[in-house]
Amino acid sequence: MANLTEEYVRGLIAGIRDPHADTDLVSLGWVRGIGIDGSRVSVDLRSGYPLDGVRETLVAAISAKLESDELIENAAVNLDWKVVPHVVQGELKPLEQIKNIIAVASGKGGVGKSATSVNLALALQADGARVGVLDADIYGPSMPRMLGISGPPRTDGKRIVPQRAHGLQVMSIGFMVEEDTPMIWRGPMVTSALQQLLSETNWEGLDYLIVDLPPGTGDIQLTLAQNVPVSGCLIVTTPQDIALLDARKAVQMFRKVEMSVLGIVENMSTHICSQCGHEEPIFGSGGGQRMSEQYGVPLLGQLPLALKIREDLDAGTPTVVSEPDSELTARYRDVARNLSARLSLTPRSLAVNLPQINIRST
Repeated sequence: MANLTEEYVRGLIAGIRDPHADTDLVSLGWVRGIGIDGSRVSVDLRSGYPLDGVRETLVAAISAKLESDELIENAAVNLDWKVVPHVVQGELKPLEQIKNIIAVASGKGGVGKSATSVNLALALQADGARVGVLDADIYGPSMPRMLGISGPPRTDGKRIVPQRAHGLQVMSIGFMVEEDTPMIWRGPMVTSALQQLLSETNWEGLDYLIVDLPPGTGDIQLTLAQNVPVSGCLIVTTPQDIALLDARKAVQMFRKVEMSVLGIVENMSTHICSQCGHEEPIFGSGGGQRMSEQYGVPLLGQLPLALKIREDLDAGTPTVVSEPDSELTARYRDVARNLSARLSLTPRSLAVNLPQINIRST
């Protein structure tokens, strides 16, 4: 009979896969320590993404797996998590108060990108992360309405204090103008506004900043690629071919500028009838999966078209906060974990942000 050793226990842990990263726990680097006392084992694990909502389920599954081995009578599992900055494109470095910026993009409008962005941000927060949202759609800002915020933000010295909504830190050009005021700006003005919204906002210790991009592959996207340290991108599409065609362009654009594409979300994958609950793929099916296979980018989840999602956003209380225990919220939270888990697989950033030192003569 084999002896109970640290290497033996590590081998058992290597047989356990994280359902969100789809990789075994040893390869993920979760194992921080293993203790053995006779037939009792203690394991200390740390995830690279927030998982407060599933911690107990994962601990129970890991303990059960270890205790199913004949050599282990009792397994005590401690599981925590820590989000670290991950590598960004080019020579850029992560910002001091923002560990990771995740850009949410789509090739075309009308695919529910903003609705997906805000609900995923709230889902990440529900799992324990500190999250902010930057509304980068200068021409058509939607975050003030979706999050139920109005009025201009206040300033703290020379910096803008982000608005707060449902625990999120939020910034949008929509806070500075009336809702029905058009932004009749040329490209340079738009890109300058984006950079100001990002750099002049006093973000406070964020694990993730979700940047809701406008549709397409234009000025905003190029400015983002050249000047903003982005840890990864999420592509939102719908199942029909015309949306997938434009989503493919977004994937190719981000790859050309050396930005990591973390995955694809197929929104409006099915329609859920508000009367009977029947679910059917009215826009077609399998499009997101085919795109995933074609470009080697994981399909992180499929979200439905449901009346409740629209009603909640119009009321300024997105579904993840208005119905935290609903099936719709469970889908958003699963996608958010898949997204943050995929990011945790990318290399960590080793860049160090040192404070600026000013020397003055007196």
